[in-house]
Amino acid sequence: MGILEGKNILVTGVLTEGSIAFEVARLCQEQGATVILTGLGRTFKITQSMGRRLPAPAEVVELDVTDPEHLAALPDAVRQHVPHLDGVVHSIGFAPQSVMGGNFMAAEWDDVATAVHISAYSLKALAQATAPLLTHGGSIVGLTFDGRFAWPVYDWMGVAKAAFEAVNRYVARDLGPQGIRCNVISAGPIKTTAARHIPGFDQMESKWSERAPLGWDSDATEPTARAVTALLSDWFPATTGEMIHVDGGVHAMGQ
Repeated sequence: MGILEGKNILVTGVLTEGSIAFEVARLCQEQGATVILTGLGRTFKITQSMGRRLPAPAEVVELDVTDPEHLAALPDAVRQHVPHLDGVVHSIGFAPQSVMGGNFMAAEWDDVATAVHISAYSLKALAQATAPLLTHGGSIVGLTFDGRFAWPVYDWMGVAKAAFEAVNRYVARDLGPQGIRCNVISAGPIKTTAARHIPGFDQMESKWSERAPLGWDSDATEPTARAVTALLSDWFPATTGEMIHVDGGVHAMGQ
């Protein structure tokens, strides 16, 4: 039996086989879970295609985390496939390129607001929408890139991630009485499709392995996905509001 045997897990953000979310979905199934994916608009069919590439075909429900109607409809959409959820994976993030790549001071509020809404507020929105499905308690896990620092080129996405990490703590506070844990994983730089759209991403990624005591493979999604899978299990029953680093140890090193 796997550590997620009999559990139902909702995974957002599966668009390519090279994504962290896809690897999480794969490992969740490997560990015994039934996985439901979410898709959106033009990319919905892509997510359906990715769902068919998993070890067991995964159903896909439509979700735009910025659309109140989608969020309100999510519980009923999920119940068409499973009666309840035991875990939710937040792998959602977006910022216009105009607010990254050295454009911090030039960024306009409308574009910053888009980044904060999709990349930070969405954790609260997703948690609120799925809480009625987490009837036996459960685990919400998000993905971040350590928002405590001012990284090169990350700019307002870094601010959004700092907000995301704060939202994690407040969700943990407010949903804890329902037995719902909320934690985030701070991964080192990984060459996902999303990362490649960050202007100057190679500036962050290129020397990471030199600074990491354990080394770092920016092409490997499995170490991060393993941590997410572990947090979804019952093996962290008293851990919530936490940020766990999966970065080869760079977070603990001086500059």
